[in-house]
Amino acid sequence: MKIGIVCYPTFGGSGVVATELGKALAMKGHKVHFISYSQPFRLNYFNENLFYHEVSVSNYPLFEYQPYESALASKLVDVAKHEGLDLLHVHYAIPHASAALMAKQILAKQGYNIPFITTLHGTDITLVGRDASFEPVIRFSIEESDAVTAVSESLRQDTYNIFKTDKAIEVIPNFINIEEYNGICDNHKCQRHHYASNGEKIMIHVSNFRAVKRVEDVLRVFDKVRKKVPSKLILVGDGPERANIEKLCRELDTCKDIHSLGKIVDPKEILSIGDLFILPSETESFGLAALEAMAMKMPVISTNTGGLPEVNEEGITGFLSNVGDVDHMAANAIKLLSNNALLAQFKKQAYEKALTFDIQNILPRYEILYNTVIRATKKVVLS
Repeated sequence: MKIGIVCYPTFGGSGVVATELGKALAMKGHKVHFISYSQPFRLNYFNENLFYHEVSVSNYPLFEYQPYESALASKLVDVAKHEGLDLLHVHYAIPHASAALMAKQILAKQGYNIPFITTLHGTDITLVGRDASFEPVIRFSIEESDAVTAVSESLRQDTYNIFKTDKAIEVIPNFINIEEYNGICDNHKCQRHHYASNGEKIMIHVSNFRAVKRVEDVLRVFDKVRKKVPSKLILVGDGPERANIEKLCRELDTCKDIHSLGKIVDPKEILSIGDLFILPSETESFGLAALEAMAMKMPVISTNTGGLPEVNEEGITGFLSNVGDVDHMAANAIKLLSNNALLAQFKKQAYEKALTFDIQNILPRYEILYNTVIRATKKVVLS
């Protein structure tokens, strides 16, 4: 198949999943064309079946905000026609689904019938989608998509509750390529002693440091844990809450036990040296960071919100707590970090659960969906 993938090129989970999906499709012989305003940061892989098309937005003085949606739609028309695409797969509803719909309508006028699939990732529904100024466009774009997927059952239900649509939504979860996680520390690349020189346990948090991630809760949990179990905390990421985090670590006098590493394109090596991952988010549509930690054999302490319980299995791969319940999270963390046998058991179980989300299990579901949509489109044309 010839597939156009539209995604955000930044560090967010939707861009990561879209890029990894495209790379896996290319490995199977499909021709994959990425279309975005800059090259996705995970698209650092050479393959004869991978292509990138940049969306250029002209800087006219007339516009206070540049019309990216229109530029994207025009680019989709151009790529679809000249590369002979079979379908478009857009990740994150805003503005990708509406741009794809516009491109589909333009192409239809020119005799080309290109279906498009929309994958919902989370904040496009639960945050931006709640904005009344976007709601009619998002709903219409979802309902006019040839197929819609969501990355968790929780997100599917949120979409139905928020948009009151009867559009069929298939749950296809996020995934990891387990081969990329196995053997990551061969040749002694991962140096745990640099971060825990006295054999302390290591807790890790990875996020974009936005308020919804509740990184302050990470520090408060860690403060309680370190008083019971010698521990270090590694923070990976950056964002609006960074200044508040630095202020809080000074107040708690924990800065000497915290390593803040900033943004890291691929945190696998860092995850490989950890003992426990903590994700106390207010909401997560899926929890890709938690899955990546589990693939590196780390159990997870997380909240029980959104799609997290579909990834982090209570009492098996880690523990779940109510949002903001730092005492409960800390108690569970201490339970694991103070019992090496229990921790080893949870590490093994976390990895086994991560295996179920391997891309080799998920990729065929997308291929089946692609073929179904393409066949349906051809039947409509023939009729």
